[in-house]
Amino acid sequence: MIVYEYPFNERIRTLLRLEDLYEKFAFFIGQDHPQHHHVALATMFEMLEVAGRADLKSDLLQELERQKQTLLGFKSNPNVEAEMLDAILFDLDRISSALIASQGKTGQHIRENEWLMSIRGRTIIPGGACEFDLPSYYAWQHDSAEQRLADIHKWFTPLAPLFDAIGMVLRLLRESGRPVKMIAQTGSYQQMLQGKAYQMLRLNIDETLGAIPEISANKYMLWVRFTSQDGDMKPKAFEGDVPFELSLCSF
Repeated sequence: MIVYEYPFNERIRTLLRLEDLYEKFAFFIGQDHPQHHHVALATMFEMLEVAGRADLKSDLLQELERQKQTLLGFKSNPNVEAEMLDAILFDLDRISSALIASQGKTGQHIRENEWLMSIRGRTIIPGGACEFDLPSYYAWQHDSAEQRLADIHKWFTPLAPLFDAIGMVLRLLRESGRPVKMIAQTGSYQQMLQGKAYQMLRLNIDETLGAIPEISANKYMLWVRFTSQDGDMKPKAFEGDVPFELSLCSF
């Protein structure tokens, strides 16, 4: 199954983009080659661009606190598994405390590092990080893998609380949705939402069908049009019926 996610607002769009960047970053720092570490560093610079909103940290803290208060209301419910609820509340407290403890604007320690900023300025230019442009960076790439990893972890560590918070918020949002089986007749599906405030849509589809969803949605209506891709040709409308699972997620 392939899971497609569609954000209903700019706030969730930003969180999903940062999550995607973090997954790429985590993959590349798990490798040893200098080229992998170059991509990890470039991805970290992209994180700074996306996380540049001054209110992202406060938004996350407010959402974590709101989720905590909501979950505390379930403690007296006998149908709720107390151990699992306590574990989630513990994680919320831990993540919130770490985010509060992180000082200054997101990524400020990187912006104050002149050497990293010189690399960032060159990586946005195609081919701009060659050895004749950045000899000191080229030398760093010839350090041991252990040394390069230690440096990257040092630079990323102050950002970790932000990404822990993003992971928790998106986890709770995803868990709020319940998948419902649907069928798109002749490759098209529409649903009226009656103005309900959803934050994200999740669509699960069997990858063997070869159907690709193109999604548009607002608080009033959801529309999914399925297409297919064949080689170098541009996507065309999928002609058959498409079974899929749909989850509408909201806090």
